[in-house]
Amino acid sequence: MGTMTIRLPDDTHERLKLLADTRGISLNKMFEEFSTRAITEADSYARFTIRTERGNASRGLKTLDKLDSRYNQ
Repeated sequence: MGTMTIRLPDDTHERLKLLADTRGISLNKMFEEFSTRAITEADSYARFTIRTERGNASRGLKTLDKLDSRYNQ
């Protein structure tokens, strides 16, 4: 497992800690979730772009529908 150090303003750091506390998770776990979501969104965008370049709008729209249902819960 990798380690990453980030620098944040103190007020941002404090707000993120409070957010993690309200979710009942650690700050590390919350950043892991944020990272996973960002990677998933980027991968989905890449798949959509590839499908549209291939000219299959139907498959691309299905991918967007999956994203909508996943992230609008």
